[in-house]
Amino acid sequence: MIQPDPQTPIVKGWCPGAHRPMRSGDGLVVRVRPFRAALTPAQVRGLCALARRYGNGTLDLTSRANLQIRAVSDADYPDVLAGLADLNLLDHDPAVEAHRNVLMAPDWQPGDVTDRLYGRLMDALPRVLALPDKMGFALDTGAASRFADCSADFRFERDAGGGLLLRADGAAKGWPVRENGAIDALLDMAQWFIDTGGAEAGRMARHLARTPMAGHWQTTQPRPQAAPLAPGATPEGLILGAPFGTLPADRLDAAMDLPGLLEMRVMPGRLFWLLGTDARALDGFISGPDAALLRVHACPGAPLCPQATVATRALAARLANRVSGSLHVSGCAKGCAWPRRANLTLTGRDGHFDLAHDAAPWEEPVATGLSPEDLSDLTGTP
Repeated sequence: MIQPDPQTPIVKGWCPGAHRPMRSGDGLVVRVRPFRAALTPAQVRGLCALARRYGNGTLDLTSRANLQIRAVSDADYPDVLAGLADLNLLDHDPAVEAHRNVLMAPDWQPGDVTDRLYGRLMDALPRVLALPDKMGFALDTGAASRFADCSADFRFERDAGGGLLLRADGAAKGWPVRENGAIDALLDMAQWFIDTGGAEAGRMARHLARTPMAGHWQTTQPRPQAAPLAPGATPEGLILGAPFGTLPADRLDAAMDLPGLLEMRVMPGRLFWLLGTDARALDGFISGPDAALLRVHACPGAPLCPQATVATRALAARLANRVSGSLHVSGCAKGCAWPRRANLTLTGRDGHFDLAHDAAPWEEPVATGLSPEDLSDLTGTP
């Protein structure tokens, strides 16, 4: 068991986990990576109980389909860790947990190719511990490909004829592989990344931008991407969105009483799928595909994050219906909530905001030193 040091500053270049929580302005952030992106109702109830007893009463649903308990004290952290172990949500090896960043096709079925690849990938994870912790894997092998805009470095996908591909993030084409050789191919690609200095770049796409990859790994175009899944009723259950990724524990706990509920699957885009229920909506969550908050991203901001100098979510909620396209309100230039370009990006700096169009938080703004009142004028709002 790793005990957090109260004096440890926030470290860039790694993500929090269960064994390695990250200190924030409201305490420790303990990240939970659900196995196969799936939770039983009993596991969800257990997480809600931990969030109420030891955290701030909410669970965070991250953009990479993980869950977080926030505001955990140093004294309570061992009890949270024990609780996760009791729920079968904890890796025995902290190093393996840090690398278990896997996007799972949300429509996977027990025994299908996505499920089988996940099992083989888990067996192989101890062999890729030299990769940077932030690197991740996508099993985009469901009925349709949907993860193009999601963060992952090694991608299993399908080609136009249904064949299996391994594609490096940042490469337009992939490498055809057979299922029984897919993980060996991934290990070869991971070794190439390490041998060619990829650890310095930290992520695959950044490394490929300056380091050529062998041609045999870039021969076959992946199948076209389908539209992302969106909130609403489906034949399998109900897809819901969590505004800013916030899941109030009481509301989520109550959702476990929905008739017919089999399990909850966490998805990219701060969505979750309640399988088996015929419910059409749930109070407190986004249940329609056109909700403005689906286009809005905001980190916790100040004072919850010590690196943020501005409050974020109240402003983001106020502007949600007033800004066309995507909106990102970031507490600092790291852009944790949406580390890519948005149509309108507001970035906190020294207690004010920088404004940029079609930009990421670290890119050049068109206006600086703005207050929330200034932003109402700039966006054409009253």
